This record gives sequence, C-alpha cells and structure tokens, in this order.
Amino acid sequence: MVTRERTEIAVIGAGVVGLTTALELVEAGRDVVLVDPGQPGMGASYGNAGTIAGYAVSPVGTPDVLRSLPSLMFSRTSPLAIRHRALPSLMPWLMRFLWQSLPAQAERNARAIAALLAGSGERWDDLALQVAGAGILQRRGCLYVYETAQAFAAAGGEMATRRALGVEVDLIGPDALAGLEPTLPAGAGAAYFSGATFLDDPGRMMGLIVAAVLPKARLLQARAERLTRGPTGVVIEGPGLHLHASKVVIAAGAHSRALALQAGDRVPLDTERGYHVEWDMAEPLLQRPVCPTARGFYFCPMAGRLRVAGTVELGGLHLPPSPHRVQKLVEGARAFFPELGEPDRSWMGFRPSLPDSLPVIGPSRGGPDVIYAFGHGHLGVTLAPVTARIVTALVAGKALPLDIAAYRPGRF
Repeated sequence: MVTRERTEIAVIGAGVVGLTTALELVEAGRDVVLVDPGQPGMGASYGNAGTIAGYAVSPVGTPDVLRSLPSLMFSRTSPLAIRHRALPSLMPWLMRFLWQSLPAQAERNARAIAALLAGSGERWDDLALQVAGAGILQRRGCLYVYETAQAFAAAGGEMATRRALGVEVDLIGPDALAGLEPTLPAGAGAAYFSGATFLDDPGRMMGLIVAAVLPKARLLQARAERLTRGPTGVVIEGPGLHLHASKVVIAAGAHSRALALQAGDRVPLDTERGYHVEWDMAEPLLQRPVCPTARGFYFCPMAGRLRVAGTVELGGLHLPPSPHRVQKLVEGARAFFPELGEPDRSWMGFRPSLPDSLPVIGPSRGGPDVIYAFGHGHLGVTLAPVTARIVTALVAGKALPLDIAAYRPGRF
C-alpha cells in the first residue's frame, strides 16, 4: 500500500550528510521528511575512520598517483585497486580521473577542497555540543607515519603544500613519534596534525544525531527511485513511497547518480568500496588515528576496540566484498602489531566518489527545487556540518558561507 504524504523539504539519504542537513533545516523551522531504505547513519557514516580530517586537502588524483597508477591499480597489494569485473563500466570515470590528476587540475582541486575544509573542525565542535556528543569528539591530533627515511624526506614538499593551503602540521622525528605513540614500531618520522580531532565511536555519534533529528523530522524508510517535477513541487516515488515536496535535497551518497540524472544533471559519480576490520580490546593500542602512508589505511583507536580502516577499491555497488582486501588490512595491522589475532568483525561500505575529489553541492540545472549534497568521497563525516550550512542557506535563499562555484553540477 502506498501512503501519499506531503512535506516542505524532502532529504533523500540518511547518512551523516543527510542527517546533519535535516538537523540544520529543522532547527531553522522547516518541515522535513528524511527518506532512506536503511537504518539512519549506519552506512559509510558508521564504518569510516572517524577522523575530522581538516588536514586532508589533497585530492585522490595527483601527478604522483598518475605516474604510479598502472602499478597501483593492478597490484593485489596496492592501497588503490580496481575490481577487474567492474573495469568496463568504470572506464569513463577513470578517464576523467586521469585528467583531474594532471598538475593544474590537481592544484585547483586541492584549493577547492581546502576552502570547504576551512572551519570544519569548529563546525564539528558546534554539532557535538548540539547533540550532547562532545565526549565522543577526541582532541589528540593525527599522525601520518613514514616507515623509511626516503619517504620521510619526501614528505617535506607535500607538507609545505598543505601549509600553504592553511593546514597546521609539524614534521617530527623518531624520538618525538615514540613519545606520542610508544607502542608503534620505530619509524623514520611522521607528520603530526596536532589540532586534528576524531570520533572514538562514529556509530554512537550517528545515533545521537538521529536522536536529535527524528523528534522534529519524519523518517520514511523507503527507497526513492523516481523524481517528477510539477508546478507545485517534486514528487518522489518508489516501492511504497509517494511523497510530494516543495524542495528536495539529494544526499544519497553513492546512490545519488540516478536521481541527479532525473533532475537534469549527468554527474560522473561512482563508488569507492571502503573496508574496515576491528579487534575488541579494553585499552587502545594507540592514542590517536595513525596512518602508515605507504599502506593506505588508518589505525583508529575507538571505544572498546581498534578499527583499521581504509584502502580504495573501485568496484561499483553490486559486487560482493573482497576477502583479499580484508586480509590486506589484517596483514598491514599485524606488520605493526604482530600480537593481533583474528579480527572480531569486518565491514564494507560505499563511498561516493567524483573524479576530481570534490562533492556536488548546489541547485540542479532544472532549478533550485532540487539541491545536491553528495559525492564527498573520504570526507563525508568531516564535511557534513559544512555542507548542511550551505544547503540550509540555499533553501532559504540567503547568502552562502562560501563560494560554491567549484562544487556545482555544471562543472561536468
């Protein structure tokens, strides 16, 4: 049976971007309905590294990645991999990715990422206080660890580029690294982002945001499959769903492409499949997130467990998880902590990825009755409160907190 409902604003997607957007909108006095077939906040918003990564100004595609792309893509041990069965469908995305990895494009994309990231830590401070989650937000910084002297020496140029984009970072030697994380094996040094924060329980934080949203917004657990514009708004339909909204916000993460196409925009969105493994433990092995840069994952100390999250696998939405990718995370973790046994659990989720590493934020080509807020890649958690503020201003027709020209769908 289909129940016909109406609302002022429909937010499609109840991940962290959709949830924080809905929260901002209801706090502004708007009538909001969230539409999502799953449990709110329990997709990639739950399974990530938990970092509020205001330092992550580099796009995925860079000249360095471009030079090493063949070996990265086709090595089974690479932190970036492609499921070969998905390669034909990925080719258009990959061609755009190669173009965006050229020096001028990569530099432009880094500046655009940095502009969005500016103030993201402060926005999270505000959000954590708003939902009574300040105790989950830990202020202990983050480390990029270099295992060889050559890698540490090469990091100087990269960190200088980050500083030029507003990132606070110090390069520290082995002694200082051992003082911060004495359980780590000796390394050549690290980049220390001392002001970085992280969530020691992303799932619990998502639960608090849900609890703050749902008394004021309605949730329809249904899959939005069709958008139809009319003279008085947009009709959203799917199995058991018929919702009429004056405005629609598409924040469906990796599932946003088909809806954006119906709204008039052909967006080259594809999917990175992210993995994590976890070991339960009473006391954390580490005090802060630690990324061994050559291995492409994060050690994430979380409440009651150690999570190891990361690597990039391009493989779409439909192929099953790769046991090999899970095993590579386990082996990478044991390279640092040989005493780790079998993990207590593993997980795979979907990151919405654009070739230029920039999200799509702004009104659709067909008009401001449909607003986009998707494609944040590795930065969905970090940028959720920033995105929510932009969307709320767009809905109200007010001045935007920053220029969003670089993120509009018309760039494709």
